[in-house]
Amino acid sequence: MDLRTLRYFTVVAQELNITRAAQKLHMSQPPLSHQLRLLEEELGAPLFIRGKRRLQLTGEGAALLRRANELLDLAEKARQEVREMKSGIAGTLDLGMVEGRAPFLCARWIAGFRDEFPLVRYRLWNGSSDDVLDRLQKGLADLAVIAAPYDTEHLDGFVVGEEPWVAILPRGNPLAALPEDSIPLARLVGQPLIVPSRRSRIQAIRQWFGEIGAEPEILCEMSNYLDAVALTEQGVGVSIFPQTTYTPNDLVVSRVITGPARRAQYVLVRPRGRRPTALAQAFLDYVQDFLAEDRIHSERFRVREGHSGAPRWEAPPPLLG
Repeated sequence: MDLRTLRYFTVVAQELNITRAAQKLHMSQPPLSHQLRLLEEELGAPLFIRGKRRLQLTGEGAALLRRANELLDLAEKARQEVREMKSGIAGTLDLGMVEGRAPFLCARWIAGFRDEFPLVRYRLWNGSSDDVLDRLQKGLADLAVIAAPYDTEHLDGFVVGEEPWVAILPRGNPLAALPEDSIPLARLVGQPLIVPSRRSRIQAIRQWFGEIGAEPEILCEMSNYLDAVALTEQGVGVSIFPQTTYTPNDLVVSRVITGPARRAQYVLVRPRGRRPTALAQAFLDYVQDFLAEDRIHSERFRVREGHSGAPRWEAPPPLLG
């Protein structure tokens, strides 16, 4: 089983038609069919159910397709790394990221990074923290932006942003009629809640409510922020998620949670013990420089006009994993 045969297999699996696959691969049909049969003999399992006009993947074929795509991606990354060593910073940077603020953070970095390295291309992948970390550990992503907390034993990372936790309320909920832009956590006691499905997040939310002597009424756990908003639109419950930018929605109202407030952190991570590619290291260096420059010019670190002493720094609210 070599990479060429796996490539043949993935194209046939995509087309589910030998004739179309052969045309896409610029080869004749008989050699392609022969290669597939040799692969099935080597693996000792049928990969396709062959109909008169259309193929169908077997369970074994679907499993092989997942692994074949991963192996082909890794092979391409290996080729890119060798090219980088010869021609400098070029190739494709694979970035995984969670929903929320992460895509907007990455967009700012890429906008500046491409001015310095115009030959670099980008492959972005969005999902839950667990899904993103799975791709990172398999080598399918170079770097990832995830939500804290994270496994510091197996990952190196640094904080790249934070945002407050908010309650997303159905427009018809009486709490949505309150004039304030914030809502005390105590007002959410007894409300059916839609929360992130990550275990550490659920535990942190329970601890958060515990600080005011209450227990959250968790109705639904969701890994996808937009799916949570969809449930909120229909009045299913109140979503508690980190604040993020999304398309304005007249069916819901967002309120920053206070009393006590919490903030979510985003971190840029890479696998510990795995040497980053030249491209990934250049991107890491750029982001760190970007954050340092951003901090220098932030209002939070400026000396107030007329104040001759050191700038005053106020600690942010505690974090909610």
